[in-house]
Amino acid sequence: MKYRCDHVHLRSQDPIAAARFYVDALGATETGRVGAPDVTRVLLDLGGLAVFIERAAEGIGPSPEPPYLGLEHLGLAVDDIDAAMADLRGRGVKIVMDVKEVRPGLRIAFIDGPDAVRIEVLERK
Repeated sequence: MKYRCDHVHLRSQDPIAAARFYVDALGATETGRVGAPDVTRVLLDLGGLAVFIERAAEGIGPSPEPPYLGLEHLGLAVDDIDAAMADLRGRGVKIVMDVKEVRPGLRIAFIDGPDAVRIEVLERK
């Protein structure tokens, strides 16, 4: 049996605002919306990855602070991490961990996305 990634599904109290972050800060493309007039899901293409951001039901609390069990973060690869981080800073994105060389050929940083989604930005050489 072979598996392939189809999508990442996120929940948000405000899926339109959350989607705006991925579009404005990370260059995602909005590909659709479900629900009218009350949007219940926004569909994005983030570098070839389908991202669904669905409105969370009332009463669902925030995510815990990492680290925790389950999906820990979303990793996004870039060619130039220094340029990417400068761009994100310029957009007012919260930097959780600045650029760090983990080992030769791998540099990483972390940012906060909406709804406590931790996002790793990484450069592999």
